[in-house]
Amino acid sequence: MNIALITGASSGMGRDFARLLDKEGLDQLWVVARRENRLEELQEQLTTPVKVLAADLTKSEDLQRITELLASEKPRVKCLVNCAGFGKFGDYEEIALEHQMDMIDLNVKALVSVTQITLPYMSRGDRIIQLCSSSAFFPLPYLNVYASTKAFVQHYSYGLQEELKPRGITVTQVSPGWVQTEFFDGSQNDTSKHAPKKYSPMYSSMQVVQKAIKDAKKGKPVSVCGTFVKFHRLAGRFAPRWFMKAQWRSRLR
Repeated sequence: MNIALITGASSGMGRDFARLLDKEGLDQLWVVARRENRLEELQEQLTTPVKVLAADLTKSEDLQRITELLASEKPRVKCLVNCAGFGKFGDYEEIALEHQMDMIDLNVKALVSVTQITLPYMSRGDRIIQLCSSSAFFPLPYLNVYASTKAFVQHYSYGLQEELKPRGITVTQVSPGWVQTEFFDGSQNDTSKHAPKKYSPMYSSMQVVQKAIKDAKKGKPVSVCGTFVKFHRLAGRFAPRWFMKAQWRSRLR
């Protein structure tokens, strides 16, 4: 049984990954998120059989449940998409320690855990897509913990790509800029005095996902959508950090 496993599938890019992978002739799509009702709505919209896995990936018991399901059904995971994650704007005082730890738990620990428990069920030609961010390209004050978690995802994905070469499994990190998703509903953009003044250019979720799937099929290690974001990636490699932080500060309230 060939499947795709998609985390964060209840909204945004995770949902759009499910919609596009629905066209790839897989036997099942396994969709993971906390909001079961959203996953059931998605299930009704797709033609591929969907297994709904309502789970909080920061909880060990929910990860164990997915681990046991994989062991029981032994599918071939043709594509793993790690989309679950969230971020908040604010300085070290505005964002509660609990929320900072939650970001690390979901964006980092859960991503590594899902990748690790899935790899035994992947073979040559299969793909891993990790949702990273353009915020990984350089330090971002007032989006600090989120950006730092994405810097981890970037380094982890580069290293894992090399480790998996003998098995013929590719790893593609997707690093978008501003994307029109529910990210902004939970990021404190309306309440933090440090949120950006404007979000531009803004890309659609489907634009980013279409590019990501195309790049993953080519085995590219990085997928970047849009000229502006490509420039930021280049600048993050060669421009001084003080310059990039100054550019970022110019966007803040």
